[in-house]
Amino acid sequence: MILEVRDVHTAYGLSRVLFGVSIAVGAGECVCLLGRNGVGKTTTLRSIIGLTPPSAGRVVWKGQDITGWPPYRIARAGIGLVPEDRRIFADLTVWENLDVASRAGRSGVAPVSGRPRSVPASRPPLQWTIERVFDLFPTLRELTTRPGGYLSGGEQQMLTIARTLMGNPELLLLDEPSEGLAPIVVDHLREQIARLKREGLTILLAEQNVGFSLALADRVYVLEKGSIRFSGSAAALRDNEALRHEMLAL
Repeated sequence: MILEVRDVHTAYGLSRVLFGVSIAVGAGECVCLLGRNGVGKTTTLRSIIGLTPPSAGRVVWKGQDITGWPPYRIARAGIGLVPEDRRIFADLTVWENLDVASRAGRSGVAPVSGRPRSVPASRPPLQWTIERVFDLFPTLRELTTRPGGYLSGGEQQMLTIARTLMGNPELLLLDEPSEGLAPIVVDHLREQIARLKREGLTILLAEQNVGFSLALADRVYVLEKGSIRFSGSAAALRDNEALRHEMLAL
């Protein structure tokens, strides 16, 4: 396992959200966090990336405790976040959004415990470039001079993922990528995420869209009220309607 979240408790001020959440992600896996809105999926990702540090518990990345690290340091260590609210630079063009991300991207080798870190098998064989993300999302190539604020919701989601990939992450955190998108756009997005998975990128996906998630995931965690209610294979949920109904009221 390259990522381990161990008994994490997280709060916003006096409001506790996560109650002892433990998850693990193996190299090359696509793991999904499922559950209704407000159960702690986004907070789990924010705890991992350092935006909302846990009040208790540990986040371990490739054997090293990164709990409490600032987000920029975690990003440089190889974890990239695609946030739910996208946060593109609305006044910058598509090209400029990607160019800024490429300039801020981490170096190929980052220090861990004072020694160079070797590149794991889960890492994509090629570095991400603007041309490579255009190959993944051809629509963006046609929109290079358009400001981010003038893109559709689906185009902004593509740009957000592309911008995160420019940092060459080894683990991609995707927070509700299908939310608010038209079904045809969701289908296209699912195909591109599946392509990233085939290329060896490790993915942790937080989603409410059960069909979207189960089509991509190898394993699933179901959250309810800030705690893990179920963990197991995606096939166990996909093939068992009674279990889906019990876990997700579907």
